[in-house]
Amino acid sequence: MTDQLKRAISAAKTAQANDPQAEATRIASSSAGDQTFDMSESSYKTSHTAIRKARRFALQGLYEWLVTDRRFDIDGKLGWKANAPHDIAARTRATNAMHTVHIGYYHEMMRDIPDQIEALDALISQHLDRDIDKLDTVEHAILLIGAYELQNRFEIPYKVVLDEAMKLNNHFGATDAHKLINAVLDKMAVELRVIEIEADTKANLRTSQKVPAKQPETTSVDDVVSKSDTDIEADSDNAPTASNKPRISANNASVKRNSASKASANISEFKASKKDADAKNQD
Repeated sequence: MTDQLKRAISAAKTAQANDPQAEATRIASSSAGDQTFDMSESSYKTSHTAIRKARRFALQGLYEWLVTDRRFDIDGKLGWKANAPHDIAARTRATNAMHTVHIGYYHEMMRDIPDQIEALDALISQHLDRDIDKLDTVEHAILLIGAYELQNRFEIPYKVVLDEAMKLNNHFGATDAHKLINAVLDKMAVELRVIEIEADTKANLRTSQKVPAKQPETTSVDDVVSKSDTDIEADSDNAPTASNKPRISANNASVKRNSASKASANISEFKASKKDADAKNQD
């Protein structure tokens, strides 16, 4: 528990002891559901991570409310109702270190979602293949948060709403529950975020229709390897050597090698001289 919360609780207890009339008013207001929340608590975090933590605490609070007061309300057991959403929120703050949680958004969800429960359930039911009372309570709470954000928090992109719902299910829900949650919220987004969906679709279409830039032609290693041996030999024949003499191809039979010509001349000369010597010896 933070020092600020301890001071607040101490001040509230002091005020109750000194002013019985104020305490009676508070009890009456609490039972009527008129308690308000401070939405501008600047000492707490307001980052995306803090908002994600607020959703997690809200999911747990809504789950508790759904299995107690909400269920008693549906069953007509009004005399059993003793766990109002604002009491759950106050108890949660008193028993948890919430200095890294977006307290304002947490209180907003704990106040507005129970207030709008009938409308949100009707919205969810339109895209369900079963009665809403057949839903698992965790799945119901996740869908309530997602439906509330899609309908009331237009500054949060619908893709973020769906992604955060998946994260809530990964943390609290069943293994295969993400299929139902994603399908329901996706259909709901098409209905509640028409302009945003259309803009996103057009942007994706423009991206897919862009012609890729033409790459400059380059000589690859494969091109070099695929070059025929004949072409390479022809290039070799035409290229001058370091001594400015033409290179002789090993496969070109029409060109006589100087070394072979000299050897043939020497052999012919040797044979001729030997023949002359033999002729002289016969004489």
